[in-house]
This record gives sequence, C-alpha cells and structure tokens, in this order.
Amino acid sequence: MSAGKDIENRNWLTKYRGPVLVHAAKGMTEDEYYEAVAFVAEEVDPSISIPNMEELQRGGIVGKVDIVDCATSSPSRWFVGKYGFVLAEPHPLPFFPCRGALGFFNVEVQ
Repeated sequence: MSAGKDIENRNWLTKYRGPVLVHAAKGMTEDEYYEAVAFVAEEVDPSISIPNMEELQRGGIVGKVDIVDCATSSPSRWFVGKYGFVLAEPHPLPFFPCRGALGFFNVEVQ
C-alpha cells in the first residue's frame, strides 16, 4: 500500500471502475516472497523497503484503492501482465481478517 504500485497485473480484463478493497492472500511461499522482493529491487526501485516475510499481514483486507482503467500496455515499471488494472488513490486500512476468493468478491463487515 505504500510502495507506489500503480498497476495490478491480471490475466483477465475488467470493465469495472471505482473503489475496491485490497486483500492480501493468506498463502505465500518463501519462493514467492523472494521472487517479489527481487522483482521490486531489480525492476521497480531498489530503494523500496520490503518488510520481512513474517511481518506481512496476510489473510485479510489491508487497504482500499480505485481502479481507473484496465490496460494492455503501460509505461509503469510494475506492469508485467496481459492486463493491468490501473490504480489510484491508495489508502491503507486497519487490518481486517477475511477469507479471500478469486476475482472480485463481497466482504461481509460485522
């Protein structure tokens, strides 16, 4: 939420525009973590500080962002996918544990 990521890479497109909650998946292997750290350091910006794997909040909502476009190309250093959801107005939120799902999904607030 604080590293300036302006694209969310996906293999599917969306026509949706507007706010979405950001969910951090519960599962992540060490290989996935170190691959992401290497990508940020080598492709995006080596000055971005990535928390240790154990410090990351996983398995819940971590923020809110607006989807303002869906691109097939972008000058963003974050863009590596077939499609990229163009993001704006990121806002961290207090961690809210919840189960994730593929694609967009509704979140029950209690």
